[in-house]
Amino acid sequence: MRTAYDLARMIDLTLLKPDATPEQIRKLCEDAREYGFVAVCINPTHVKLAAELLMGSPVKVDTVVGFPLGATLPEVKAYEASLAIRDGAEEIDMVINIGALKAGDYDLVRGDIEAVVEACRQGGALCKVIIEAPLLTEEEKIKACELAKEAGADFVKTATGFGPGGATAEDVALMRRVVGEGMGIKAAGGIRSLKDAKAMIEAGATRIGASAGVKIVQEALAEM
Repeated sequence: MRTAYDLARMIDLTLLKPDATPEQIRKLCEDAREYGFVAVCINPTHVKLAAELLMGSPVKVDTVVGFPLGATLPEVKAYEASLAIRDGAEEIDMVINIGALKAGDYDLVRGDIEAVVEACRQGGALCKVIIEAPLLTEEEKIKACELAKEAGADFVKTATGFGPGGATAEDVALMRRVVGEGMGIKAAGGIRSLKDAKAMIEAGATRIGASAGVKIVQEALAEM
């Protein structure tokens, strides 16, 4: 039986709004420490502050690269990842080149991911690949997951939360079938309740990205 603590250790407490302030990041990090979340997921400009605030705690600093559109150059994504790791990021969530995927330019997509994976390997960080599933056909979702796996990524992730939709249990289940048991799957985008989180985990997610993480864990605590 999964406890509220176990659940918290699967959640990246997220704050990616463009108007997020340092004070809000401080509160996010305080909540992450208090509830025992596995990581905070924040924009790169806040990585250094979060790393300072979370020093000595088990909470990891996770940030985003090529976010939210995925349309920056591979070299820029790799450099962005390297700078974030230098500032204290331990996990990187990158957005794929969605247009290239749709155009069938799989070498570009694979190379794009590989560039960030390499930067992560050099810095000892995990690499999660956001496929932005709401914009993809089923065939494209499958191909995106295959390319992420080929490129050596640690996770595939459903969505940015800034697109036309978020995570669905159906997408998570599809992603799990494609990548097998060896890769992590992060469900993110629109997960706002314990019921939502449970559905994603049952479908195969090993990590949840949620701005409503505190609410979700509080719901789990109330059930105990």
